Order: sequence, then structure tokens, then C-alpha cells
Amino acid sequence: MDLLKVSLVLGTFGIWSGSGAEPAQRVDVLEELKLGESFSGVLQVRGFHNQSRAFLFQDSWRNVRASAAVAEGLLQKLRGRIEFTLLLTLKQERLNSGVILSIHHSEQRFLELESSAPRNEIRLHYHTQDQRPHTEVFPYRLADDRWHKISVGVSSSHIVLHVDCSRIYERVVDTPAMDIPALSSVWLGQRNAAHGFYKGIMQDVQLVLMPQGHISQCPDLNRTCPTCNDFHGLVQKIMELQDLLAKTSSKLARAEEKMKSLDGCYCEKTCSLDGEVYREGDAWIDGCRNCTCSNGTVKCEAVYCPPLLCAPDTAPTYMPGACCKECQLDDPPCPELNCPELEQISLTDRCCKVCRGHDFCAEGSSQICVENSECVNLEAGACCSCKDGFRSLRDDSAYCQDIDECAEGKHYCRENTVCVNTPGSFMCICHTGYIRIDDYSCTEHDECVTGQHDCDENALCFNTVGGHSCSCKPGFVGNGTVCRALCDGLCQNGGSCISPDTCICQQGFTGKRCETDIDECLDGFVECDSRATCVNLPGWYHCECRDGYHDNGMFSANGESCEDIDECEMERHSCANDTVCFNMDGSYDCRCPHGKNCSGDCVHDNKVKHNSQIWVLDSDRCSVCSCQNGLVMCRRMVCDCDNPTADLFCCPECDPRISSQCLHQNGVLTYSSGDSWVENCQQCQCLRGEVDCWPISCPPVQDCEFTAIPEGECCPRCVTNPCQANTISNDITKTCTDEHGISRFSGSTWTKHGTECILCQCKNGHVCCSVDPLCL
Repeated sequence: MDLLKVSLVLGTFGIWSGSGAEPAQRVDVLEELKLGESFSGVLQVRGFHNQSRAFLFQDSWRNVRASAAVAEGLLQKLRGRIEFTLLLTLKQERLNSGVILSIHHSEQRFLELESSAPRNEIRLHYHTQDQRPHTEVFPYRLADDRWHKISVGVSSSHIVLHVDCSRIYERVVDTPAMDIPALSSVWLGQRNAAHGFYKGIMQDVQLVLMPQGHISQCPDLNRTCPTCNDFHGLVQKIMELQDLLAKTSSKLARAEEKMKSLDGCYCEKTCSLDGEVYREGDAWIDGCRNCTCSNGTVKCEAVYCPPLLCAPDTAPTYMPGACCKECQLDDPPCPELNCPELEQISLTDRCCKVCRGHDFCAEGSSQICVENSECVNLEAGACCSCKDGFRSLRDDSAYCQDIDECAEGKHYCRENTVCVNTPGSFMCICHTGYIRIDDYSCTEHDECVTGQHDCDENALCFNTVGGHSCSCKPGFVGNGTVCRALCDGLCQNGGSCISPDTCICQQGFTGKRCETDIDECLDGFVECDSRATCVNLPGWYHCECRDGYHDNGMFSANGESCEDIDECEMERHSCANDTVCFNMDGSYDCRCPHGKNCSGDCVHDNKVKHNSQIWVLDSDRCSVCSCQNGLVMCRRMVCDCDNPTADLFCCPECDPRISSQCLHQNGVLTYSSGDSWVENCQQCQCLRGEVDCWPISCPPVQDCEFTAIPEGECCPRCVTNPCQANTISNDITKTCTDEHGISRFSGSTWTKHGTECILCQCKNGHVCCSVDPLCL
């Protein structure tokens, strides 16, 4: 039978080169679990490939769970990664709904791959970076008793679904978080000891610790195109640099405050220079300077050097370690030069010639340039030059001292700033309560007037020196950053308490506490297109295409996107050979050509069925078909639980056997076969002892920058206040300006200056701050 290759790739960014992975980057899950040696309910069988080893998962009492040591070793390699790939080959039984691989801790599923036959879905469960559970659903049927290859690759936030090595789906989702805690469980072929039992064959279950692992199964798809993960890494580095700059500015501000407090101290002021502390009035020699300590300030003057009278055979010269020139003998015999005579020049301070362009600094002159000085080559020698921001202490500029631009008025600091001297330069620090305009000036900042505050709309803002404070208005409670109205009881289903005992309900709910779901499908409330029928959902509804119609891909809310299926053109009819198919709106008709006498027989599955004949489908024993004047009519078998001969396979709700009952997730309640219930925003159903759960369908949120899932609800809704949003697509082109005037990218977080417990975040150009309760 044909092999269907499915490559499910989660991630945006990663580069794959080559058709395989290094052994150190590949983990054989079957080998790690030593499957077949110690697990009951698992039998080794022949695999898809010749002579390959596979395992048959059967029964519902098995316990295929990795030991604590094996699980921790596997999770250690997976923990914290945003790029990895899960590979496997399987053959799942028809009608089975089971978990292929599950990594979870308590009720938190950090990575779980599930295949559902009743819903024809592949589901991937994981936790997002903000610790929210998420399920990505792919409409696809794996449980068809045929071999399939699956590749689930994780790389940041991109999902690509491959079928037969051809890309079918491509999506961007919330980035999965592999912050897997210790003592987490690793299960194969089941969710736990009681639920999600996979039935069928599995082999080649591997974890590749790199993205785009589907290339191992589809080598012809090899590519070296870079992904956005590299770009995300660059953005993260820029955010880290922003945080470092903000912390440095904060430290400078605190240093300014300390300097101000020291100015008011009346105790004896000491001086500090090069790590040495001197008392008031102390005097000492520092290099070529005579220094004193006066009123906490070091004052230094150049050492006085008397004029020299040297003998004819000597010359005044600076000696290493000396501040003044000394008489020295003439130079030794001249060395031989390796340049033409025309390139040889004579010097006034030595007897020997040198080549033009001679490096006097490399010769040793640079050793004369000592403190804050650097050697400069000239045509006929070398000289010392003070660095920028320093002045010479002696005539040869070998010793230089820092220029105090602040004390000498040689700075450019303007109003609302204080000048702080630095070695070779200076900087301007804003006074408390002011914000920076540029490197040299600051201005007063009133966050309450400019609106650059984090107070709730139901709070009062009070400007303070260097910041502001928030206080909730009467009738509201909170810390000022977040204020909530007081209500007698909770507003359910995402309702908002806007005033005492008054709830404003979200769309789709009503009642004093928003406890009642509005049935939008009631007559006169919702009008679906004639080709669709209304289906009510909690807090919402949708128009579902009727039989004989299908959606054209535009997905209109009222069903206008439903269009007729041309059964004749698509050859999805059952007209007999002597009849002609005529398409009709929502159906088709088999007509006898003019002048002919048609038998009214039907052709179904390449077999002739006589007129009025009734039969059961070979592929679905729960469906009954009949031939009526050349037209095949099929319907689901009607279940009569009072009939003792009722087919329990087709009528699970009539199954009274204990073995067909299902255990609720809480381990206490039981459900009969065919029962349905809602648990944690999932629709669950019990079928012949197996539980299948799938996420509740949510309406698409269109043209919405910020979304939030209200408390008690399951589906996101648009919100206008970005600070209330828990889902946002970060646009790095939109930046925020923090309290220091520093620009920050969207998505970055920081601790507000002057506080320890207020966390701020940039959300697409909006600054949102809140108190961290764990910090209090």
C-alpha cells in the first residue's frame, strides 16, 4: 500500500544542512525505553521496512512509561530548547484515538502528539512561553490502518505540515516553551495509566535535537535557507544591551544621589588617588607632580626643574623614571644604515644619521611617554602628546593630568543637569524628576500630564519627584496600576464588573452574572444562508454548510461561502450506466435519456445495485444505503437501544458493558459509551471505553491587534487596552520609551527605575506596568 509521509514541523527559524543528524544530536526513544523487554501489552512485530523492528501496542492495561532516570536524561537534552524534531513511523488502527508521545507534569502537557480517528485530526499539545496551554489542530486522518511517517519539528514559532514530502500547511503559532520541570513523566503510546491508549504499530521513534528533521525522511527536500531564529537571536541581544544601558543609567542616578548626600556631610573630608586615601593637608609626590589634599580635593602641580649647564661632551636628556632632564654622554658609535644615502637624514639631538621615516617610538621613545600620554613619530624624532581631555605636566608632555571640565567650566551641561567629571571627559546627569533630552540637557517630566503613566483608567494619578503614584477611585479596589470594580459575586464567562453589583457581559452571554449562554440559533436572532445551518456554541455560533455543499475557502460567518458540490463533475454520484447525472443545488439527479427505457439500477463501488435494493456499506457497517430510481441514498443506522440485537459498534450509547465505560479526568466520574462532556475548554466523548477530547471551536479573531481570553471563557476576544491582552503578535518596528528615555523593542521587559516589584513590558509601542506579586 502507498506510503503517506507526514512531516509536521513546528518552528520558524533554524538551518538544516545535510540529510541526517549527528549521533550526539539524535535520541532513539525506543532504545532508551528498552521497549519489548519489560513492558506488557507491547509485542515486537515486523516493521514497514524489510527486516526492520516495530512494536504492536495493544490492550488497555499497559504501562509504557520511561523510568525516572531515563526520563530525566531525555528531558535534560530537550529542556529549554526551541529547536528539535520528533520522528516516527506508525500504522494506527481504524477508529482509534490515542496519544503517540506525551511529556507532562501533573495536568500540564509540555509536549504531546495525539491522533484522533473520530475527528480525523492530528493534535499537538504544548505550553507557550507565557505558561498557557495550547493545542494546534491539523485536519488529517492517520488512523486508517496504513503506514505513515511523521516528523514533528520545533523551531521557535513556525508550523509546517508535509504530506508525501510536500508541504500542505504552514502556520505561525505561539512559541512552545520547553521549561519542563523535574519529575516530569514520559509516556509512549498513552497519556497515562488510564487514558489515551494508542492502538497499532510504531517504529523508529526518535528525537533529533535540531529543526527541519523531516529532511531525514525526505532527503530530496534538503535546503540551506536561513530561518528567522537567527534574527530573533539578534533582537534578543539588542534587548539585553538595552537592559544593560538602563541599569547603567540607574546606577549613575543613584551615584548622583549619593554625591548630593555627601555634600551635606560636615565630617572631615579625605582625598583618594590611585586607591590611596589621604587626610586633609597631606602632601606627597605623584610621578612628576607635587600633590596636596585640601577640603576633600586633590590638587597637584608639576615638579619644578632647574636649568641645566652641561659639559661639551654631554647633553640634557630625560632619563626613565626621572621628572627633570639630566646631563648624559654623547651617543655610542653610529650603526650601519640599510637605506640609500639620499634617504639618510641628520638629527640635531644625536650624532648618528637615521633613515627617513625612522620609527622613533618603536626605538624606545614610547617608554618616555608615561601617564595619559602617547608617543607620536615626527620627521626628525618623536614626541609625547597628551590624550584628549588631559593637559601636560612638563614641557615634553610625557606626564599629563586629567582636565576637570566641570570645575573649569569647559563642559556643555545645560539646565536641569549636574556635571560629573570623568577621566578624559565629563557627563551630564539629570536632576531627580527630570528626563533626558540629549547628552547635555534635561527637562521636567510630569507623567500624569503627558499620559506616560501606568495608572488604571479607574485610578487617580499623582505626580511625584522623579515619578508618580496611582490610587484607585472610590468604588474600585486594587493597587492603582490595576483597579477592579466591587461586585457582589463574580462575573462569569468573561463578564466585567464595571460598578458595584453590575456586570457587563461578553458577546454571547447574558444574565445578572453573565451565567447564561445566548442561543444565537433561535429563530429570528441569526440568519444563516440557505445553504448552511446554524450551530450554537458557548458564547458563539457558526453557520455550517449543509449536506451537498462545501466551503469555498473564504469562510464567511453567515455561510455565504458555502457553495454547491457538483457531484456529476466530481464523479461523486451513483447513477447507473443507462442514466445521466444532472447536478442540482445541494444534490444531483439520475435521469433517463430521452427515448430510452431506464431500469433505475444504481452503480455503487463499481457494483450494480438493483432498484429498491438495500445494503450495508463495506467500509462502514453503521451506514445503510438503498437504490431508488438510479439514485443511491445512504444514511446512518438508526439506534434503538430497546432492541436487544442493536449493533453496539454503531450504537455506542446502547452499550451497557462496564468495559465500555470511560473514566473522567478527575478519576471519580464515569461515563457511558456515547456520552459527551466539556472539560477545561475541551469537548470530550466516550466511545467504547476510549476518551477522545478536542479543543472547543473558537471563532476567528479578525483585524485584532490585541486579544485576551476572559476569565471563565475558552475563546479569545478583541481588547482595546493592550495592557489587558495576554496574546499579542510582537511588531519589532514599534518601540517604547522607558522612564530613562531609552527606546525598547516590542516584547522586552524591565524593572521600573526606583522600584523592585514593578515590572514593565513594551507591547507594540505601549508601556504596560504591573506589580509582581512574587516580589512583595
